[in-house]
Amino acid sequence: MNSLDLAHPSGFHFQGKEHLKKRHHPIHIYLDDQLYFLTAHTYRNQYQLQEKFHKERLLDKIKEFLHDFNFSLYAWVILSSHYHIQFKTSKGKALAKVIGKIHTSYSFEMNKLDNKRGRKIWQNYWDWCIRSEKDFWTHFNYIHHNPLKHGYVQKMEDYEFSSYRHWLNKKGDEWMKSVFEQYPVIDFTIEHDEFYVGRIQHTNK
Repeated sequence: MNSLDLAHPSGFHFQGKEHLKKRHHPIHIYLDDQLYFLTAHTYRNQYQLQEKFHKERLLDKIKEFLHDFNFSLYAWVILSSHYHIQFKTSKGKALAKVIGKIHTSYSFEMNKLDNKRGRKIWQNYWDWCIRSEKDFWTHFNYIHHNPLKHGYVQKMEDYEFSSYRHWLNKKGDEWMKSVFEQYPVIDFTIEHDEFYVGRIQHTNK
């Protein structure tokens, strides 16, 4: 498998210790031209993303605002109370603004439809700077394995709201299998994702 053979992001770009920090909980690191893995979850882990329509609209917002800020989206998955995305920034300082716009726009639209002005939908988000090729592919696989991990489906290709089908159609079954063989996710965990195991209402609406 070739290094980062995805959407031609001009190779991996790994930063040193020079970075920008914002005083926030959790701490966010903002870097230009950096690959990230990001997790965001709903307020009090409520099933705000349970319906198919909710997932579709959130995905539209993610794609829209990443595109507007010239961020490249590589992998994504949306579950009932949280989502994961993998992407590359252009300007690192824009990261908080991008996520803020995704969440604000989605909340405004959903609250207007439900006639629940001021309802809080989102909690915190966590971002992780990808540090190596192995780090990239392991998180890539983690995203696609997530619906199976949480019990939504028995096979990754059966879950509609992830980028697995996109890469399966683009690269083929053998390519996908080779990625998982080289970078397995067995015993690989994401700290802020473990909370959801066993707490999700397993439905694919």
